[in-house]
Amino acid sequence: MQHAEQTETAEHAHAVDRTAEVVVIGGGFAGLALAEELGKAGRDVLVIDRQNHHLFQPLLYQVATAALSSTEIAEPIRKILRRRRSVRVLMGEVSGLDPEARKLWLRSGEEIGFRLLVVASGATHGYFGHDDWAKWAPGLKSLEDARRIRSQILLAFERAERCPDPEEVRRLLSIVIVGGGPTGVELAGSIAELSRHTLARDFRHIDPAQTCITLIEAGPRLLAGFSEEASDFATRRLARLGVTVRIGALVEDVGPEGVTVAGQALPAGAVIWAAGVAASPLARDLGETDRSGRIAVDPTLAVPGHPGIYALGDIAACPGPDGRPLPGLAQVAKQQGQHLGRELVRHLQTGAAPAPFTYHSRGNTAIVGRHAAVFEGRRVRWRGWVAWLGWAVIHVYLLVGFRNRTLVSVQWLWRYLTYERGARLIADDRPDPAAPAEATTPRPPTE
Repeated sequence: MQHAEQTETAEHAHAVDRTAEVVVIGGGFAGLALAEELGKAGRDVLVIDRQNHHLFQPLLYQVATAALSSTEIAEPIRKILRRRRSVRVLMGEVSGLDPEARKLWLRSGEEIGFRLLVVASGATHGYFGHDDWAKWAPGLKSLEDARRIRSQILLAFERAERCPDPEEVRRLLSIVIVGGGPTGVELAGSIAELSRHTLARDFRHIDPAQTCITLIEAGPRLLAGFSEEASDFATRRLARLGVTVRIGALVEDVGPEGVTVAGQALPAGAVIWAAGVAASPLARDLGETDRSGRIAVDPTLAVPGHPGIYALGDIAACPGPDGRPLPGLAQVAKQQGQHLGRELVRHLQTGAAPAPFTYHSRGNTAIVGRHAAVFEGRRVRWRGWVAWLGWAVIHVYLLVGFRNRTLVSVQWLWRYLTYERGARLIADDRPDPAAPAEATTPRPPTE
């Protein structure tokens, strides 16, 4: 009898653990900032993320180009929130939700109930209806993406080193980046430095300094969210690094041998996609979405028609001062999370309706190679070394955890002085560089 009562108690505790006052989907900048605010007030919060770590995405391109390792820009979510005793963390992927029933379901089949729901599940790659291109042109949103891109780039050099055909060597030493926004510009500059300074000393039969890097942008200029002066600076700076910039060029096809642009085949050993994003598909469970898959929210960040449900970050089309949706930036997501967290604490304590969110821009920055960047704020516009230094200080400060800040600072200083890079490792299922790009079967294990 006692054993049965203990079993019933355990099952009841398990059931209670699957219901929370506030459920937060996503452990990114928005979700963590909100959980911190609610945790400070001792509110019952359940954070759900399909990964066990928080990723500092603004530095992800440096993992993809071997400037930093993955552990330097990621931190376990449980560690970040360990001081907030009222906050629980659950690793799992949300497969669907029912706003009316106040329930959601995980891919594992578990059902979770909530009183208030905050959806901050971020975004993924957007290929404008050509999802089949993802096989040949990976985007950059996760550590897995960064490792795949790094492997793809390094494998191209390894294959070129052993290739007897000069024409094929030229193709392998050609890298195409699609998308001229901050991510594309930062990748182009970083890959140029990787090939011209670091890898140039490592190979004997090829000259990595002759790598052809092409940055393709469909719009009229690079960095469309910046001023024309910043765009011109970035274009000139990339040209000094040997990067070819193609403006007003529309990619028509992507395959294993390269890309097709305006009817012209552009052979490449590696193609990287930085042209578009699409919001998490969970937005569709909340209502009609825009072309990027985002759900509209009102000024309080609430989803219209669904009381007690909010959307933050990349998944939300939140109007800015000019009426246009705010950009998908880390500072936007973090400010939204902090604001809504404080407002929900007040709402749960007093019943007061959350106040409208107001975004305060800290400025936009993009790196354009070694000690060069563009920074534009409301009152200042910097270019060159000063902007790069400001970018470095801000990004180190924003990193989660003192250990990460120290590591990144030391690594950056060392690599700045020596042109050395970090983990130039090929984390891939194709350890044989002679294997074709589409082969994915690993070699048999040796005895």
